[in-house]
Amino acid sequence: MPVEFLTDAQAAVYAAYDGAPSRTELERFFFLDDADRELIESKRRSHNRLGFAAQLTTARYLGVFLDDPTDVPPEVVDYLAEQLGIADASALKAYGERENTRLTHVRELRKVLEYTEFAEAEAELRVWVDARAWTTGEGPKALFDASVGWLRERRVLLPGVTTLARLVASVREAANQRLWDSLYGLLNTGQRAVLDSLLTCRSVRGCRSWTGCGAVRFGSRGRR
Repeated sequence: MPVEFLTDAQAAVYAAYDGAPSRTELERFFFLDDADRELIESKRRSHNRLGFAAQLTTARYLGVFLDDPTDVPPEVVDYLAEQLGIADASALKAYGERENTRLTHVRELRKVLEYTEFAEAEAELRVWVDARAWTTGEGPKALFDASVGWLRERRVLLPGVTTLARLVASVREAANQRLWDSLYGLLNTGQRAVLDSLLTCRSVRGCRSWTGCGAVRFGSRGRR
């Protein structure tokens, strides 16, 4: 299934920081409440507390746990360090030197924050994307962005970018085809013949009716 609707730049920032969050985003996603602090303060040493806080808030903001927990904008690190009373924000560099520590923290966060794997929510997401594509007529990029928001709101860990893009593309294509089929079913024989006569299908397989060619756009003079 083609997923060319995402540019290389858009794919690169999927589930990753695209520069520093705004002040509003910092206050919304990176503010540590009492429950957050209770979890964080149970960790020994400042670099583990700061790293744990970075993983917690990144999951809240991006919907993923970072493979490299130090790959966080300095503005985020400084904001977290200030809240935790850690004078040297560069302590984060020491976090994750032990892979077992990072993995243990991720497992704890997934359990405490009740994050689920994408596979557990995929079927529900397909139904949601299908309904949105059917009712809104949104393009693939808009549907993709909306799907990311849907997953984050429900604390579902984001899948790979190709996986999500292909899901959106395939579900949208199926919804569009149902739309054309529904519209075609409302036409009488004469109207169908007129529409079919306007088609010049470029498919290698050829087609005998406009429903088999998918979406076709016409200009003001009826040109494709």
